[in-house]
Amino acid sequence: MGKWEFPVEGKHFDRTDGVFFQNMTGKDIQERLKTNDLIIIPIGSTEAHGLAQPFGEDVLLVSRLAEIVARETGCTVAQPVWYGSHPQNQLGMPGNIIIPEETFVAYLRAIIAGFWNAGFRKQILINGHGQEEVIPLALHGFQKRYQVPCVLASLHWWTPIHTHLFDKEHGGPFETPFRHADEAECSYSLALFPEMCNMEVVEDNNPSGFIAGDHVDKGGDVYHSPLRGHEQVGFGGISVASYPEGVVGKPSMADAEKARPGVEAFLDYCTRLVNDIMTAFPAGVLPPVDKVTQRSPEEIEALVKGPIKGGKHIYTANYPP
Repeated sequence: MGKWEFPVEGKHFDRTDGVFFQNMTGKDIQERLKTNDLIIIPIGSTEAHGLAQPFGEDVLLVSRLAEIVARETGCTVAQPVWYGSHPQNQLGMPGNIIIPEETFVAYLRAIIAGFWNAGFRKQILINGHGQEEVIPLALHGFQKRYQVPCVLASLHWWTPIHTHLFDKEHGGPFETPFRHADEAECSYSLALFPEMCNMEVVEDNNPSGFIAGDHVDKGGDVYHSPLRGHEQVGFGGISVASYPEGVVGKPSMADAEKARPGVEAFLDYCTRLVNDIMTAFPAGVLPPVDKVTQRSPEEIEALVKGPIKGGKHIYTANYPP
């Protein structure tokens, strides 16, 4: 057994031990901000993941990881974003709740603004779904609009541990390449929330495409192919026609032990990211105003102070939000 213990037994989204922002009182948050003003925002989707895996798999993956990191570092976790943007090939699959990109970006931008106004000026958005090209637009859109000192990061759970998602041909633990709801993703689910999976009814299929060669990455850009999955249209079929099972590959081959080293590697990295941010900018400290914005020092001082303590709320800097 290594440093990390998972899956975490017992309560999660309704836990009352100071992990989730929405489960804390005003007094709790006042005290938390004195010691750690970084919040992790899990972002996933609601979509088909086959007969054996939950529709909220993407959310559950990043939320369970975020909970563990928060207990280790003392930061806070927001209740997750359950609905997300989707690649065009996932359109129409029953169970896929698809939010248009422009709506999704505006929604995330508003969430960032709300938590900044609440005192959490350091935010990590952990993504668990194939919308990695969309989320950064919210970060940059927020800063273009409000131009306030902050630390924002968009982290996709597979990126810092991409070698742990390789198949055996490339030195990894899996028989098949990383795809959607497949051997790898299901293995991570079994490692983090086995109670949500029903492997007695698991179904497999055989992934296929129209154009030969290794042009397009299979998933998450873990192999660094010339084209990432979202950088093409027409290289393969849509889900409802090509993968009606809701999976792409062979989740029947999943095993929690295959995922354990990768889960531990992610927890190591995310913990280091949180601690490095908080070391550079301890609670209440932000990046230097004269280096990150050209708003006047007086205006920034009022926004940082906030509306309750004699300053101004963030929406006075740009309206509508």
